[in-house]
Amino acid sequence: MGRPKGGKNRKWTVEEKLRIINRHLENHLPMEQVAKEEDISSGMLSNWIHKYLEGGETALAKRPGNSYAALHASKHLGEEDRLRLIIAKQEVEIARLKKGYFVKGVGANKEYVTGKEKTTKS
Repeated sequence: MGRPKGGKNRKWTVEEKLRIINRHLENHLPMEQVAKEEDISSGMLSNWIHKYLEGGETALAKRPGNSYAALHASKHLGEEDRLRLIIAKQEVEIARLKKGYFVKGVGANKEYVTGKEKTTKS
């Protein structure tokens, strides 16, 4: 079952996902049977069904990920998006500091050290 090792992941449209989900929900077919016939894992189908029941069709279209990941490279940020990005970066920094980690070095040489190895006083 599935793709060959090293192959590309299949992209499923919302319509395809709905068709497969409806085979299980409306036709009362077992999830494992539908998954096998559609050549997908039962875990993936279970995730789709859970998302659909929780959030409807729009939940199937959403993709996980960091919504701010690409913003730092964008030169055309609006004021609101730029401020959101700054706030998100500051929240990450605050969480890191609360755990007692400090940044040592820059770029590829950056490492995090615990508070025991460095003091907060300058």
